[in-house]
Amino acid sequence: MPKRILQGQVVSDINHQTIVVSVERRFRHPVLKKTLRKSKKYHAHDVDNSAKVGDLVRIIECAPISKLKRWELLSEQG
Repeated sequence: MPKRILQGQVVSDINHQTIVVSVERRFRHPVLKKTLRKSKKYHAHDVDNSAKVGDLVRIIECAPISKLKRWELLSEQG
């Protein structure tokens, strides 16, 4: 099974080697037919502490690193 890759914005980089990434998804409501936005936060492993708040990043699924971290920083886009 391939590893999932998500794109989102860094909302926190306070912790050492950890970033919190907010990933937004859009979907159409089944009854109202209105486009809705939902966001979810993921804790990701950032080895070099390179990502800063506001950066657009891609994260990839990985084996559990800690209690909350199941994602790794793949690349930064800005």
